[in-house]
Amino acid sequence: MQIHSKLPNVGTTIFTTMSALAKENNAINLSQGFPDFECNPLLLELAQKHMRNGFNQYAPMPGVIQLRERIAQIISNCYNNNYNPETEITVTAGATQAIYTAIAAFVTIGDEVIVFEPAYDCYIPAIELHGGKAIISQLNTENFSINWNDVKSKLSDKTKMILINSPHNPSGTTIKPEDLAELEKIVAGKNIIVLSDEVYEHMVFDGELHQSVARYKTLAEQSVIVSSFGKTIHTTGWKIGYVAAKNQLMSEFRKVHQFLVFAVNHPFQLAIADFLSDENNYLDLKNFYQYKRDLFLKYTATSRLKPLKTTGTYFQLMSYKTISNEADIDFAVKLTKNNQLATIPLSVFYSNKKDDKILRFCFAKKDETLEKAAEIINKL
Repeated sequence: MQIHSKLPNVGTTIFTTMSALAKENNAINLSQGFPDFECNPLLLELAQKHMRNGFNQYAPMPGVIQLRERIAQIISNCYNNNYNPETEITVTAGATQAIYTAIAAFVTIGDEVIVFEPAYDCYIPAIELHGGKAIISQLNTENFSINWNDVKSKLSDKTKMILINSPHNPSGTTIKPEDLAELEKIVAGKNIIVLSDEVYEHMVFDGELHQSVARYKTLAEQSVIVSSFGKTIHTTGWKIGYVAAKNQLMSEFRKVHQFLVFAVNHPFQLAIADFLSDENNYLDLKNFYQYKRDLFLKYTATSRLKPLKTTGTYFQLMSYKTISNEADIDFAVKLTKNNQLATIPLSVFYSNKKDDKILRFCFAKKDETLEKAAEIINKL
């Protein structure tokens, strides 16, 4: 049987590969972005309560209204913008499904989507699967900021979408107000949709504010916002996220969503809605992860690895240039096999495999895990 692959250059993701390698070598896993600590016990109690109360069949297609109302409240509280929970918010099976669905809903054959690299690995395959073309704009190497002149030079009458991500995975940097002001000017009056991946929205450090596109009323009219409860409440395995978009965009999004997923885990949605009624359960997240970042940097302060500035997410980039000139993938594999520490090489986030001798470390771990990892790092 002859199969014409729609993704001939795609194999198993680096996250799967490195986590498997970590398990095989009994290594500390700072590669894939998930916590090694438990979620709040109250969440489990709430989920069990709703399961016992019989909420075990299909949820409504757009999500339970209790959770959609909670999301609308959070957006209003944090970003001073109002989204109608009936028509402008949809609960999804995680952020990856939300991103895929948004691309499927709007990108057609021949359309161009501007993507900033380094980029999370699900963006470009989804674009290509729907006949679109990813137009790459590289972030500035020094601080991973956007080169808006480069963006303007790559706009064309085929540009259907601009895909942004802040706080940014893998760099841990954040978009500034002037960036979104520039983006707002670029798309104003044009049939260009902004797809804004904001899954780390509640993890912004050092007194900065998360710059959601929802803060910018005109920009929000042309934007699809994606977020993830897995990141916010330490439950990546629940795979529940959401999309917020104004009615005209959301109606198209739901046309695809209903056939791709239809409905998302019913009792867990209700549990999340209850849990987030206490706003401290999302507002305090920035302090929790700033502590983790600062602790990791403190533990590794004497190492030969050089940290890059991080202002969001639960990832820390570190350069190993003073230790080795090996390719970053080779160095990461060797580090896992020989030193029992798994990381992610930065080059996998670039289409051209740009190698700046940088590794990504996840610090969403127990304090003792970070201390043990630092002991290894400090001996390199």
